Amino acid sequence: QVQLVESGGGLVQAGGSLRLSCAASGRTFSMYNMGWFRQAPGKERERVAAISWSAQSTYYVDSVKGRFTISRDNAKNTVYLQMNSLKPEDTAVYTCAAAMRPYSLDLSGFGAWGQGTQVTVSS
Repeated sequence: QVQLVESGGGLVQAGGSLRLSCAASGRTFSMYNMGWFRQAPGKERERVAAISWSAQSTYYVDSVKGRFTISRDNAKNTVYLQMNSLKPEDTAVYTCAAAMRPYSLDLSGFGAWGQGTQVTVSS
């Protein structure tokens, strides 16, 4: 069973940057797609970014394209989300997610979740 622990959230002014990290344990990290989701108060959870097990494929929701970058370090069992040019509308709880099937081609299917980390962007 995989365990996911996020870090790096906090309070930042609009235009600033944050880097989120998600450390995974419990299984072979390099075999699974990873993703970042977020949920703002009163809104549904949305998939922000995802990266394939090989790191050759990525996905970004339109609202973060050009500002956020997802990456992974398989040697450290960690996935990152670099967030630049942050906007107040990026304020949310950000949660790391892992796919349940190894070597999946689907960047939308996730079944394991971390506890989340709060990101607050002030205007």
